Amino acid sequence: MSPAADASKSQIAYRWIRERIATGAFGPGYRLVLSALAAELSMSVVPVREAVRALTAERLVTFERHVGARVALVDGAQYRFAMQTISMLEGAATALAAPFLTAEDIARARELNDVVRRGLPDLDPRVFRAVNQELHRTLYARCPNPRLLELLGAEWIRLGNLPDSITGLVAGRAAAVVDEHAALIDLMESGAAADTIERAVRRHRAGSVTADLAVRHPETGSCELPVPEGA
Repeated sequence: MSPAADASKSQIAYRWIRERIATGAFGPGYRLVLSALAAELSMSVVPVREAVRALTAERLVTFERHVGARVALVDGAQYRFAMQTISMLEGAATALAAPFLTAEDIARARELNDVVRRGLPDLDPRVFRAVNQELHRTLYARCPNPRLLELLGAEWIRLGNLPDSITGLVAGRAAAVVDEHAALIDLMESGAAADTIERAVRRHRAGSVTADLAVRHPETGSCELPVPEGA
């Protein structure tokens, strides 16, 4: 098989495994047996091994001697650092996406925010997280920097491997989240400056994470998400 064919197959394997990690089909700690994956994908082990190496570089997969490759685990302490990373990446991506948003994007974001507003105070935390993430994705998806989106997507996939007890809907925070969403959407619709949008996103993330850690994981310490000057 030519090197080009191997590279193409490794990309297929990479996307296939990454998608299953993202959806939870391959959950935290799931052992990635190369021969079994290769058989399921009808290819040799070589491109699968390359795919797993790429996923390991993204920290979606870990490798242990005598154990092999497993889907990475993320604990409460790592949650704080993951959210610091997401705050910076998402703030930048949302600011860059703003000039490219369509009226349909804005309407979709408002619709998703209304789903949360109407569901309060009894909205299932899992539904809240899913709708919240979709709303933010709607606002940053048109970012013209594909590498930034790739990094952000990888962090969200890693965060998806957290146990349900790590994150959730903190009482009293949900209503503030809805109001902050509405203000952010208004900023983007009005053509606000990029740095203003970036600060708004990072303040929003900081508020949610600080509230979540204070209630669920006080042992991790405060979560000072960095916000650019002028916030």
